[in-house]
Amino acid sequence: MPLLSLSRASAGFIAVLVGYASSAAIVFQAVSTLGASSELISSWFWSLGIGLGITCIGLSYLFKQPVVTAWSTPGAAILVVGLEGLSMSQAVGVFLFSSALIFICGITGIFDRLTRVIPIQLAAAMLAGVLFKFGVDIFTSLESNTILVVSMLAVFFLVKPLSARYVVPLTLLVGFSVAFFLGQLNFQSVSFEFATPVFTAPSFSLSAIIGVGIPLFLVTMASQNMPGIAVIRANGYTTPSSPLISATGLTGLILAPFGGFAFNLAAITAAICLSKEADPDPKTRFWAAIWAGIFYLFAGTFAVFVVGLLETLPKALILAIAGLALVGTIANSLNTALSNEPTREAAVVTFLVTASGFSYWGIGSAFWAIIIGSLYLLCHRYVRLKRN
Repeated sequence: MPLLSLSRASAGFIAVLVGYASSAAIVFQAVSTLGASSELISSWFWSLGIGLGITCIGLSYLFKQPVVTAWSTPGAAILVVGLEGLSMSQAVGVFLFSSALIFICGITGIFDRLTRVIPIQLAAAMLAGVLFKFGVDIFTSLESNTILVVSMLAVFFLVKPLSARYVVPLTLLVGFSVAFFLGQLNFQSVSFEFATPVFTAPSFSLSAIIGVGIPLFLVTMASQNMPGIAVIRANGYTTPSSPLISATGLTGLILAPFGGFAFNLAAITAAICLSKEADPDPKTRFWAAIWAGIFYLFAGTFAVFVVGLLETLPKALILAIAGLALVGTIANSLNTALSNEPTREAAVVTFLVTASGFSYWGIGSAFWAIIIGSLYLLCHRYVRLKRN
């Protein structure tokens, strides 16, 4: 059976692990800004897990291509500041407004037309820049947890030449084992219980919509959906972007009253499921994304348990497994980015801007990298045309 694959299942698990571990704390902080109860916090994580699970499974199976979705991490960061002084019902109104704009961008085809004009080399360079920090974090985590990370590196180096398909799950297994024997895992405070959705009726505030809703929409589209579609294109898939964007917007409209503040295409976690290590056959690789959806459904159903469990894992373990799972994708992205001489320098500029991590107007470096890289390419072509 397609689901009975260790490499696909482990890729889906790692994608969810990285997604939650890297930004669940920001979401927790955002909902806490509203003075929410533990039931509402649980509802937020329920809605996010269920929404991501349904979209990952549904879209991947529909198109038979890997589609991984995520919540908007920069959007959650905006909410930490923007929701201050708002009620929960006003926050839901903001979520509905932003999701409606995302849905409109999808069904009108505006986003699809925009992404078609971006050269694949620049998209690949942006992807490499987004993933750069994760590769570097493998080795920066050596300082804080040397034995754990060295053990994982040793397994990765030895197994990768023999079996690229099973190297990541074996490395993760060794990481858990070493962390356990070092006494770095403590499950005593983790409680296993179901999450309960809590409905909040929306109310709409013009100032909240302008001050929070529009920035939430912009950063979700520019910092999440644009890199997300770039990941898909950089790995050779032609999944149409309009239905994907429409589906995430519609999911947000349905789940916003329960805390689903923003759904979008994933970039970093998608790269894990799109890698050759997840499945050497591109035609069946979508099962890795379906596994991610299954784990997201589990994470949403048992939101309290999952968040508590993540808090017990050593940060070095998460950083190391994320970086090692993305090594192949980083290499392929750099190869594609530098493969064409006329676009090579523009691709390098795109990579550098993305890797810098700077933000302007609350929009992350991935968006500005495409703008600056495209401007560099256009100027280069204009000068060459004038010379000829």
